Amino acid sequence: MSNDEPLAFFITFTVYGTFLQGDARWWRSRGKGSQQPQPKLERWHRDRLNHDVILLNDEQRAAVQTEIERLCVFRGWKLWKANPRTNHVHVVVTAPGYAGAKVRDQIKPNCTRVIRESWPVFVDRPVWTVGGDWQCVDTEEELEQVILYAGEAQDRMERK
Repeated sequence: MSNDEPLAFFITFTVYGTFLQGDARWWRSRGKGSQQPQPKLERWHRDRLNHDVILLNDEQRAAVQTEIERLCVFRGWKLWKANPRTNHVHVVVTAPGYAGAKVRDQIKPNCTRVIRESWPVFVDRPVWTVGGDWQCVDTEEELEQVILYAGEAQDRMERK
């Protein structure tokens, strides 16, 4: 790993239809960052969903976890934390020589494949929202913070 590469990436992607633009929990706009809730905008997007929202159950979450672990071993990446939730997934990973978007864009389709192979309800429909977020983690302190947030903090907020 060169000196100009991040220590890790903090990747988050969401289940289809669960975090829409305008969301009451705040939302992110490309190029503008966090945005205040806009109920009319959220309703507009919700009315235009092409598929029902299906949250991941415990078995599906475990399958996503296992696939992320498998992919990281296969690619030689250091997985610090993977935490699939019912409506989103957090991954903290070191992937020397890769961009954050590339890492995310390899994790998501592999998880999609695993979900679709075992749960036919996900065939012919999106599993995840388009894109997702990734951030560079540049210091040991930041790494500790994102690992804590991705794992224990999510559990303390009683989120599945």
